[in-house]
Amino acid sequence: MDYYTLVKFIHIVAAMIWLGGGFTLMLLSLQAERSADPEAVVRSLRSVTHLGNQLFVPTALITLISGLVMAWFWVGFRDLWIIIALAGFAGTFLMGAAVLKPAADRMIADVARDGVTPAILQDGRRLLRFGRFDYALMLVVVADMVFKPAYGDVAVPLAMGIFLAASAAFFLLPRREIRAAAA
Repeated sequence: MDYYTLVKFIHIVAAMIWLGGGFTLMLLSLQAERSADPEAVVRSLRSVTHLGNQLFVPTALITLISGLVMAWFWVGFRDLWIIIALAGFAGTFLMGAAVLKPAADRMIADVARDGVTPAILQDGRRLLRFGRFDYALMLVVVADMVFKPAYGDVAVPLAMGIFLAASAAFFLLPRREIRAAAA
């Protein structure tokens, strides 16, 4: 076994944990949103916050570092798929650091202070939609890793861009919370 294979193994395992954990939390948050229990949404946000610090940040950093090591020593940084992967990682890292974590921390403090209010639930649902968009961005990075588009390729980057734009429209654009208004 060579060092590249070892580093690639570490990279893939860390990415699996990061993405698998995110997928599981996404399913749990969907279940929480669909329940009639407002506390379920708050529990979901607490889980996301706790696992974000304990699981997602470390595995994301291991994924990044092992990817950088592979690029530095074996692949290089000139290929389009490497640039897309780094941009995608930067996007998901910034989404977590600038949007998801501060908003979740603020909401958990608000719940501790005021209890579960309709405004907090609405903010929690919006935050969970941001988390789903973040996951869509991670899926684009996975597609990038699998298909490895080159500078001459059009179809794969175009498909990834359309998927990302559709995900942004679906998850990030304001919408009425029909279920919350009915309750």
